[in-house]
Amino acid sequence: MHYLCKNEYECRNMNIHKEGYHIIVYCFIILVLVNTTVYYLVGKSLLFYFVLFVSIGLFSLIINFFRRPKCLFKENSENKIVAPADGTIVVIEEVMENEYFRDKRIQVSIFMNVFDAHVNWIPVDGTIIHSSHQNGRFMAAYLPKSSTENERSTIVIQRDNGEQILVRQIAGAVAKRIVTYAKPNQKCRINEQLGFIKFGSRVDLFLPLDSEIKVQLDEKVRGNQTVIAQLRQ
Repeated sequence: MHYLCKNEYECRNMNIHKEGYHIIVYCFIILVLVNTTVYYLVGKSLLFYFVLFVSIGLFSLIINFFRRPKCLFKENSENKIVAPADGTIVVIEEVMENEYFRDKRIQVSIFMNVFDAHVNWIPVDGTIIHSSHQNGRFMAAYLPKSSTENERSTIVIQRDNGEQILVRQIAGAVAKRIVTYAKPNQKCRINEQLGFIKFGSRVDLFLPLDSEIKVQLDEKVRGNQTVIAQLRQ
């Protein structure tokens, strides 16, 4: 079952993510009302042009935030982990994953700022075997503790060979809503959407220890485009 991307044509031609439709419309209406009110109160004054300039900037930022990049992963996806989100690599380290695996894994974390597209992608072909939501805090998503203390959703994908990959969507200081499309027992593949996190956040990957990591700290990555790791089998 595909979550949003029903065919290649739809993937290539949807520019604004559906999660942003209502927010964009509401924001546009509010900004029009604000600018109209300022115009009637002060006319074409410096204040009016200042408010207009700020409004255009704010609306452009919101449009940019909810964009859906036209990106299909065209390489052979076998044994590859593909970036689940746009952003910057902030963690690459061996850690103890205590919530699901309860063993050691390689953690790779991608921090998304407000200028990154916030759609999340399936990073590996397989089957969803676990999807859960954990309530928590809203610390800055780039902090190490955000992985275990912030509001988050945990998704586990099992490959055909039985190997399991964990993806964790993490809310940030501004993000207040995590949307997860993944449901247990659904087949999934690269090029499908995993979910969406609204306004500043982070995505963690927990990979097998023998994974060959293909990215470096502070590297900018593109969701559904950058190869994060090569799996051994």
